[in-house]
Amino acid sequence: MKTATTVNSTHVDPSAVPPSELVPMRYPGRRLTALVVLVVAASLGYSVVTNDNFEWPVVREYLFHPEIMAGLRTTLILTAVSMTLGILIGIVLAACRMSENRVLSSLSGAYLWFFRGTPLLVQLIFWFNLSALYPRLSLSVPFGGPEIIGASTNSVLNLWAVAIIGLTLNESAYMAEIVRGGLLSVPKHQTEAAVALGMNRWLTFYRVVLPQALRVIVPPTGNQVIGMLKHSSLVSTIALADLLYSAQLIYSQNFRTIPLLVVISLWYLVCTTVLSYAQRHIERHYGRGIQTGTRRPSGFMKLSLNSRRRQRSQPNDNPTPARRKNR
Repeated sequence: MKTATTVNSTHVDPSAVPPSELVPMRYPGRRLTALVVLVVAASLGYSVVTNDNFEWPVVREYLFHPEIMAGLRTTLILTAVSMTLGILIGIVLAACRMSENRVLSSLSGAYLWFFRGTPLLVQLIFWFNLSALYPRLSLSVPFGGPEIIGASTNSVLNLWAVAIIGLTLNESAYMAEIVRGGLLSVPKHQTEAAVALGMNRWLTFYRVVLPQALRVIVPPTGNQVIGMLKHSSLVSTIALADLLYSAQLIYSQNFRTIPLLVVISLWYLVCTTVLSYAQRHIERHYGRGIQTGTRRPSGFMKLSLNSRRRQRSQPNDNPTPARRKNR
């Protein structure tokens, strides 16, 4: 009588060769979605290029017009000056907000509440009409004392002053929260460890806190710079000749509204592209040592990985003798 033999299903054949390549999963839905998006984008691009209502010859004519170039220069100056002053005031406000002095903390909180809670356009119009409230600006002794120095409000607050003050004060409120968030992102025990090593407050801030805080501060600051470039177009409401107002002056005379709007849109796109490129490199500099995401292996990397798998799967004819343990 033969004994029934059971086959062990978990038995591994030693002569079996593991697979040398990993077959990636297929996602047909992704390819279909990408195809639909490409078709829609191509159709939109074709309609824009072939539509005669855009008047591309007029766009080419006014792209480097002297008035457009002057407006572009005004926009860039407003962006640079207002953003620089906004960052400086924002740092001071962030320090006051984090201060243990309740008066400074409360006043800075009220400042942030007001300038973040009202629209930028309303603030610009308010500063433009400040002379209706205060016809004269003066430095005098408090509570009705004699005037030390003063001048007419309209002579002090010209169009440039109104634009810079409005953009700066609004931007400083947002930069204060960005700086405060970056400083709070650094763990407190690192500051305590630096003090325990004998570092003073300035050296601790410069060598320990600031490099880590900049990783959090730089990305939103770059976004604020790009936003400032676009928000500066609001100064056209107070008749300051920026890029938008210069285009408005031109198409109010020749009635070529769409081509002039296309011209300023192209210049805004060029400026934001340059700023985005600079922002990406600055973020890469301050983000060294931090892995921001996983990268797919390239073709050479795949080839080297597959060759390594094949070498591991092949039997070794000359095995290395085991090392003798030291007794």
